[in-house]
Amino acid sequence: MKSITRDMIRVYNIKKVGVDFMGYTFKSTESLSFHHLLIPARFGGKEEIQNGAVLNGRTSHPYLHLIEYKDPEIFYLITSEMLDQNIKGRIDIENLRYIRDLLLYFEKEHGDDTTKKGKRLIKWEYKNERIDL
Repeated sequence: MKSITRDMIRVYNIKKVGVDFMGYTFKSTESLSFHHLLIPARFGGKEEIQNGAVLNGRTSHPYLHLIEYKDPEIFYLITSEMLDQNIKGRIDIENLRYIRDLLLYFEKEHGDDTTKKGKRLIKWEYKNERIDL
């Protein structure tokens, strides 16, 4: 795990809160990862607290990148909510509720989509391993 991720877990008290910046649960903090918010890594974005969010590397992180590919507008709205939490310096229930609403909308719009190999685009864990608000 990167030191920035460890620092953010401590600063945002994520272990005690029990969810990441998108409201996803985790079994171990080792499954958490750093996600660039403002400037992506591919454009030289730094790994700094103000440019990041902590996401579950098995669920919310890959799901957010899927959303970025399929529906950039929803991706930017979710990113905005995570930025707001970053600015507040805490995981906020109102931001998590809005993120959940955005995820539910995305799932309604793309729930029947499949990959080229015929598998469901939205995995079971993307829908079921987040808190219910």
